[in-house]
Amino acid sequence: MELKLFGSKSLSSGSEMMLSSPFLNSRQIMKVIPHSCSCRGIVPRASYPSTSPTGTSAVSQQDRLDSNSYGINGTKGSGSSPFLKSVRVLDAFDDEYDGVVVNPTTLPSNPTVFAAALRSSMCHWRIKGKKGVWLKLPLERSDLVPVAVQEGFQYHHAERSYVMMTYWIADGPCLLPSNASHHVGVGSFVINDKDEVLVVQEKHSTPSLFGLWKIPTGFIHESEEIYTGAVREVKEETGVDTEFVEVVAFRHAQNVSFEKSDLFFVCILRPLSTEIMVDDLEIQAAKWMPLDEFVNQPLIQGDSMFKKIIEICIARLGKRYCGLSVHQLVSKFDGKTSSLYFNIVEDKDSDCQAN
Repeated sequence: MELKLFGSKSLSSGSEMMLSSPFLNSRQIMKVIPHSCSCRGIVPRASYPSTSPTGTSAVSQQDRLDSNSYGINGTKGSGSSPFLKSVRVLDAFDDEYDGVVVNPTTLPSNPTVFAAALRSSMCHWRIKGKKGVWLKLPLERSDLVPVAVQEGFQYHHAERSYVMMTYWIADGPCLLPSNASHHVGVGSFVINDKDEVLVVQEKHSTPSLFGLWKIPTGFIHESEEIYTGAVREVKEETGVDTEFVEVVAFRHAQNVSFEKSDLFFVCILRPLSTEIMVDDLEIQAAKWMPLDEFVNQPLIQGDSMFKKIIEICIARLGKRYCGLSVHQLVSKFDGKTSSLYFNIVEDKDSDCQAN
């Protein structure tokens, strides 16, 4: 009997999730299991894939089902059933949440073969009590996407080289970890000892911002720190070398691009060089502008958000406001070094005198 799955609207929205090395070995395990098994799916959902080296194969030899067929309700039938049919189970590995991560490097290239193997695999994983399935389809296997959709899989996220799909097997509410929900951007306020602000005019901007001289801004790259991204953006757009000082404010906005939320961090940077070399791809012009002239631009004075950001930066320069400096700390929860942003007013090395 065929595996029948009920699809539903995807609840996915990650971050980019870590799937860099979810597979523990390169063996191509294609198990033989009885095919006369009917399994019914519910709302698609999946547990989070693990990259732990201690994970075990979801289709290892120890997990081999016996040679008896399985009836409609999962009860054993006779091994001599005329409907017994040998089919393949996709190569996959357990994650630490009792889910299954399918190995994308061993997927059948033929959609018909893949469809049969996927149905049998879903039946097998349901019998084994697995909670959900992560199915990563590389670009060169894009012809398998309609097959997975037909079987009830839902989109989770996509990158340039693959699409990630999921299916939740277990009962209960959906616990699928969401896709990345936010873009992260930075704006860099750089001022020299002459009270001149480093500003740019972008080649491509909305008509309402035409003629505005603004601070360098941009998006943080994947796996990039906020403080390194701020320094990088200034260097790319203006050629000026800088040193990160503090985060002084951040803005949170909704439905910005691709219906994602946006976090924008305003940073104070210290210039280490003065020569300007404009990025011709994105920037129309760049220069050092007197602070008063920069602040008094009509577009800044007429916009409450721009105006408040500049007021905060000026207050920090006057030591009437303390920002958040970056500190590297290791947490025993994951054993990794992370950046924590906070201020220490009583720090003898700090030039902040706010209370």
